[in-house]
Amino acid sequence: MTARRISAITPFHVMALLARARELEANGRSIVHMEIGEPDFTTAQPIIDAGIQALRNGKTHYTPAVGMPALRHAIAGHYAARYGLSVDPRRIIITPGASGALQLLLALLVDPGSQVLMADPGYPCNRNFVLLYDGEPVSVPVSAVDDYQLNAQLLEQYWTDRTCCAMLASPSNPTGTLISSSRLAALLAVVRRRGGALLVDEIYHGLTYGEQADTALAHGEDVFVINSFSKYFGMTGWRLGWLVAPPECIESLDKLAQNLFLAAPTVAQHAALAAFEPHTGVILEQRREEFRMRRDYLLPALRQLGFGIDVEPRGAFYLYANCSRFTDDSFTFCRELLEAAGVAITPGIDFGHFEANHHVRFAYTTSLPQLRDGVERIARFTGQG
Repeated sequence: MTARRISAITPFHVMALLARARELEANGRSIVHMEIGEPDFTTAQPIIDAGIQALRNGKTHYTPAVGMPALRHAIAGHYAARYGLSVDPRRIIITPGASGALQLLLALLVDPGSQVLMADPGYPCNRNFVLLYDGEPVSVPVSAVDDYQLNAQLLEQYWTDRTCCAMLASPSNPTGTLISSSRLAALLAVVRRRGGALLVDEIYHGLTYGEQADTALAHGEDVFVINSFSKYFGMTGWRLGWLVAPPECIESLDKLAQNLFLAAPTVAQHAALAAFEPHTGVILEQRREEFRMRRDYLLPALRQLGFGIDVEPRGAFYLYANCSRFTDDSFTFCRELLEAAGVAITPGIDFGHFEANHHVRFAYTTSLPQLRDGVERIARFTGQG
């Protein structure tokens, strides 16, 4: 009874591990969670207060499909303040999370049979969204040598006459690596020459350590950029994101938004206005510094235990680690680690196929004391503690 595409869309293996972790917790077990890509901080109070005030003021009706004009202008102001970049607010569309933005863009660009290039390892929903529109995701193997990112040579190698676009992420999930401005320019040059589109996921912008990520928008108006209020701004459950698109695509994206989701959540949009206030920024920067301290603890600790991490992540809140010293089956390793040691991490098979059974992802989205406890448990599990 179901469409054929359903069998090709894969679930997250980590969700089975998370369900088991919750079951163990319900039975009294202590679990250290390093599997979830969600900040452990609650939404900053000024944002919460703005959402409460919006409800009290009766702000519960639909907004325009492309989002509240005030929020679109606020995001444009954010690009001016952070990147020194002038972005026309009319190019900004507010979406129900970054996932809503991905659906819009792939609905816009992908015909049945179209190919979309993406890095392997990479965010798993990307390939599933392509399949949803009867396209063909093309996973391009990348390694630590490539900083786990696509480059111009790989685009040239994998691009065919059926390729419609390439997808990037900087910082990336699961590796936390960035794409330099020069590499981005080279990638865009290939895409332009091939007559395709470039989609850049920037949802972890703001969560970088020691440097600021470059926005792809600085390279021209023909780039599609996705961002979110979930990660740096800590608004995961509010389900709010945005995209910036070329001017000539806005009318079509507006039409798609009207039909796919009508509008992003109204209360979340009002709350998000407070995300750009200076006093909110102070809170968010304190939290970014906490993530940096967690990374700076966990990275050497895992290396000392024998996990291979050849590239220091410069953004997001993940460590993508080679676990081949311990296993050639990352899912079984994660399951046994959870059952025996009470530590939940994510198997590499959730992020693609290339060397996936030899990798796991650690999310430093829990407190430093919890991370230390987790490392001690892993040490005992691997016979080093």
